[in-house]
Amino acid sequence: MSGMWLPSSNIPRQSRWQRAFHAALCGVLLILLPGWASSTEHAGPPIRFGVTPAIVHDQYGVLDDWRIYLERKLQRKVEFVSRDSYRETIDLISQKKLDFAWVSTLPYVYLNRRHYASLLATPLYRGRPYYCAYFIVPATDKQTTSLLSLEGKVFAYADSYSNTGYLVPRSFLRQSGKDENRFFRKTFFTWSHRKVIVAVTEGLADGGSIDSFVWETLSVIHPELTNKTRIVAKSEEYGFPPIVVNASVSKQDITTMRSVLIDMSRDQDGIALLKRLNVDGFIPGDTKLYDKVAKLQRSFEKP
Repeated sequence: MSGMWLPSSNIPRQSRWQRAFHAALCGVLLILLPGWASSTEHAGPPIRFGVTPAIVHDQYGVLDDWRIYLERKLQRKVEFVSRDSYRETIDLISQKKLDFAWVSTLPYVYLNRRHYASLLATPLYRGRPYYCAYFIVPATDKQTTSLLSLEGKVFAYADSYSNTGYLVPRSFLRQSGKDENRFFRKTFFTWSHRKVIVAVTEGLADGGSIDSFVWETLSVIHPELTNKTRIVAKSEEYGFPPIVVNASVSKQDITTMRSVLIDMSRDQDGIALLKRLNVDGFIPGDTKLYDKVAKLQRSFEKP
């Protein structure tokens, strides 16, 4: 048997119960360690972040990259929830199914008045927290000079809960002494600002009213679409579509999310994302920015 290695008789052998104990311990660790690792990476339940058609969210996967950025900064899993109408997002917030959401100004006013959500942050666009409505017609229409030139025509609205895509043009007509319910021969909702542009370019509508931010963003990423339209007039300015927070979210989570958003303009990854979102950054904002929208909304309420 020379040349064969034999165990030393001085090395103690494990008993059957010791081997069983070690095997069980290894099994428990295999089960617990993955969960422990994930819990340290993303502590707490996922953050649900709503996005409405007020934001151009189909561009180059920017929302997915933004989600990864927020998860890294917050150390929490983040889920973006996109909906095709403002009403759907409003319902999710009122039902406490969203923690945060980037909404249009009229949904914010609606939610704030009912204490479902409050202002978290306001984006800066071209250095200022404002936007307006663009009244558009096909680029081939060289005659139309204002919204009032479209009397008796077909007009596309974005959403019944949209400020620039519904409330503003109707208010303009009323202030001009026109009946906003009878001025156009026909009106319809497209349920997104982008689709208002499409409706106008494809001849489904003679004109439409959209969010200036959406038009300007699409003019950068899809100029072939906006080049087929012409802006005939612009409304006065309103507070930029804000990010809101559900009333049920803790103060700590509110503070943390606001800080992460505001700090985006201070690191290279954040700056790159802001550029793709077509905004300059976020500020805490001021509820007074939205007073004009609240006033418009009240003017259309039934006595």
